[in-house]
Amino acid sequence: SAALSLTAFSGQAKAPKEPASPEYRLGPEDVIESFVSGEPELTTTVPVRPDGMISLPGVGEIQASGKTVIELEAAITKKLQETLKAPIVNVIVKEILSPKISVFGEVRKPDVFVMKQPMTVLEAIARAGGFTEFAKRARVTVIRTGSAGQQRIPLNLDRLIKTGDAFYLQAGDTVFVE
Repeated sequence: SAALSLTAFSGQAKAPKEPASPEYRLGPEDVIESFVSGEPELTTTVPVRPDGMISLPGVGEIQASGKTVIELEAAITKKLQETLKAPIVNVIVKEILSPKISVFGEVRKPDVFVMKQPMTVLEAIARAGGFTEFAKRARVTVIRTGSAGQQRIPLNLDRLIKTGDAFYLQAGDTVFVE
């Protein structure tokens, strides 16, 4: 699922105070450290490439994108068992850079942003420079791709501002301002 738990955003992206949540799924540009106990030459820090793969010493190419840390540890361990007796593998997420959101339409600086902590739709629009003078605040759409396919969520931001409600975005969301 594209949803990220809040613990995935704890601390700063460069030096997380807490590790990514156990259900966090790795994505392109995330940086991981793979540590093999007693095998310092196999310990390395690598970014997940745009194709979702990583290259590790003693392992070679392995799919990382879409896997949890536990799933990636298991895949690396299985590959290393071909050459090592009982490898103990630990994977640490060093930087979370993959959860992105897009903001476009009637905003001053349409762009794609890395979402380093939970973000509301209003905060995302502010990051994109705010509304243009032609923006229809009552006609904002969040496009979200989930397990049930693509979802279009219409939002009336005038109403949200008035009620003080917050609509939180998820990784991969696209915000379109008419």
